[in-house]
Amino acid sequence: MRKTALSLGLFAAFLANAQSIKTTIDLVNVKDDKVAVTMEFPKMKSGDVKFHFPKTVPGTYSVDDYGRFVEGIKFYDNKGKELTYTKVNDNTYSLKNAQNLTKISYLVNDSFDEEMDTSKHKAVFSPSGTDIEQGKIYMVNTHGFVGYIDNMQDVPYQLIIQKPTDFYGTTALVDQDKSDSTDTYTLANYAKVTDSPLMYTKPDFITFNAGGMELVLGVYSPTGKYKAADFKANLEKMVVAQKKFLGDMNTNKKYAIMLYLSGGDGPKIKGFGALEHHESTSVVLPEMMPKDAIDQTITDVVSHEFFHTVNPLKTHSEEIHYFDYADPKMSQHLWMYEGGTEYFANLFQIQEGLITKDEFLKRIGEKIANSKNYDDTMPFTVMSKNVLQDAYKDQYRNVYEKGALLAMCLDIELRKLSNGEMGYRDMIRKLSQRFGENKPFKDDKLIDELVTVTGYPQVKDFYNKYIAGSQPTPYAEYLSSVGVEVHKQETPPIFWFIRDPNQTGYDDKTKALAFDENSALSPFAKSIGFKITDQILALDGKTIDIQKIQDFIGYTKTIKEGQNVTVTILRDNGGKKEKMDLKGKAILDKMSMEMLGFKANATPAELKLQSQWLTGKK
Repeated sequence: MRKTALSLGLFAAFLANAQSIKTTIDLVNVKDDKVAVTMEFPKMKSGDVKFHFPKTVPGTYSVDDYGRFVEGIKFYDNKGKELTYTKVNDNTYSLKNAQNLTKISYLVNDSFDEEMDTSKHKAVFSPSGTDIEQGKIYMVNTHGFVGYIDNMQDVPYQLIIQKPTDFYGTTALVDQDKSDSTDTYTLANYAKVTDSPLMYTKPDFITFNAGGMELVLGVYSPTGKYKAADFKANLEKMVVAQKKFLGDMNTNKKYAIMLYLSGGDGPKIKGFGALEHHESTSVVLPEMMPKDAIDQTITDVVSHEFFHTVNPLKTHSEEIHYFDYADPKMSQHLWMYEGGTEYFANLFQIQEGLITKDEFLKRIGEKIANSKNYDDTMPFTVMSKNVLQDAYKDQYRNVYEKGALLAMCLDIELRKLSNGEMGYRDMIRKLSQRFGENKPFKDDKLIDELVTVTGYPQVKDFYNKYIAGSQPTPYAEYLSSVGVEVHKQETPPIFWFIRDPNQTGYDDKTKALAFDENSALSPFAKSIGFKITDQILALDGKTIDIQKIQDFIGYTKTIKEGQNVTVTILRDNGGKKEKMDLKGKAILDKMSMEMLGFKANATPAELKLQSQWLTGKK
C-alpha cells in the first residue's frame, strides 16, 4: 500500500509539472549585468499566441513597460526550431500558427541602473524595480523577469532559481528542493508570480514570531553598515501593534520583508519607499540614513504596506481582481486603497501608543498643508480611474495626503452617526467580511456596499460631496467635532526649488541635487524655466558639497526677494547631460501651515468622541 501511494504521488507530481509553465531564472551565469530566463510551456490551446511583459503592476499606478528591459528574445517549437514573431510594442510579441511553441528564452537587464537617466523613460519606482549585481545582490521583482501568454495566466508556474550556493533568497515562498544551487517554487498562476518578490544576497536575515505570525526580514547593506538583527526590536514592536489593531482582519501566517539599503558603489537610485504584496513587501531606503530614521521609516512605510494585506489585496474591485497587465483598467477607489491604508498607518500608531496625541495631530496638519499642493476640486474617483493618463498622474501623490484625510473625516462622520460605536476600521472590517480575496466588488457599486455594511445612508452623501464630487472637504469642521481646532500659520518665506525641500535627493555621479519627479516646483523654479528632471550643480557659483550641504542651504537663506540669482543645472538633452545656467529674480515663497491643537473649551460630547477616535474604544 505504501509503495502504491508513493507511485500515485509521483505520478500526480509529474502530471502537475507537465501542466505548469517551467520558468528558470539563472542568477549564476550572469553576463554584462544580464540574467537569462527560460520559460517552457505545456501544449498550446491556440495557434495564434501573444506573449506579454507587464505594462504596469498592481500597487504602482504608473506605466513602466517592463518589457523594455528584455533583449535577445527567442521562441522555439517542440523540435528546437526558432519561430518567427512580430514585436507589437515594448511589452508584447505576436506569433501566428504557433501550436508547437514550447520554449521562450531571453535576457533581462535591471531597472536600477537607469533610474538617474530619465531622458527616454520615466524611472521605475525602486521597490518595484530590479537590480542585478553579480556576487552582491539580485532584487528579483518577478514581474520584471517573467512574462505570460494570453489565456494562460491561470496555468500554474514552476519557478526555478539557479543561484550561487552561498546566497540566500528572502521571500515568503517555500523552497521545495534541498539543493544549495537551486530553489524551486510552485505558484498557482501568473498573479501569484507577480505577487512574490525575492531578494538573493549572501545571508543576512532573521526570522521570528510576532503576534502569532512568522516574520522574515532580509537585509542588503552594501557596506555592511547594518545587519538584519539591528531592526528586530522595532519591527517586532510595530508588527505586534498592527496585528492588535487589525484583529481578525489580518490572517497572515507568514510575512517577508526585503530591505534593500542603497549605497556604496552600487547603482544610484532615488525611488525610496516600499511596494505591497499579499505576504511580503520590498523596501528600498538609503544606507546613509541613521538607524533611528530607518526604524521610523519602517514603522511608517512598512506598516502602510502591511495594512495593504487587508485593502486592496484582500478587499478589492474587479479591476484589481482581474488585473490586465497588458492594458490595465484602473479602479475609482484609490481614496480607500491608498488613502485609507495611509490613514491606518498613522491611526494605529496613536491607538497602540507608538506616538503621542500631539505627534498624531502634527501629522494630520502636515497632510492638510501638503494636500494644498494639489487640485482640491478634482474628484478623487476621476483622478483614480484615470491615474495612468498624463493629465491626472501629477495628482497621484495626493492619495497619501487628501486620501488619508478623507478616510479620517469619514471615520469621524461614522463615529458621530453611531454615537462612537462605529468607525472607519469597523466599516472596512465589515466590507472585508462581505467580500474578500476571491470575491471582488463592482467598482461603481462600492458606495452602495458601504451604505449596506454601515447602515448609514449619510455615508453616500459624504462620498458624493467629497470623494466623487468637487467640493473641498471641511477638515476644520470635522476636527472641531472631536475637540480639535485648526488655525493657519504662515511659515517664514523660503527660497528653494521645490515646494517641499524634504523631497530633495543627491546624485553621487554628477555631484548634483536631484528631485523626486512628483515634487511640486516652487514659483521661483517655474519663473526661470526649471524642470523637475533638472539637477542642480551650483547656485551663484557655489557648488554642491554633500559633506557641507548645510553651508549651501545656509546661503539660500541669505537670498532676498527680487535678488538676481544664477542656477547652474544639468539637463537631459537627447540622452546627453547638458550643463546650462538659468537666471532670474528670487521669489521667496510663503506657505500657510494648518496648525492643529486640542481645544481648551471642548464640550463633554466632543471630548467623548475624541477619546473614541484616538483610542478606537467604544
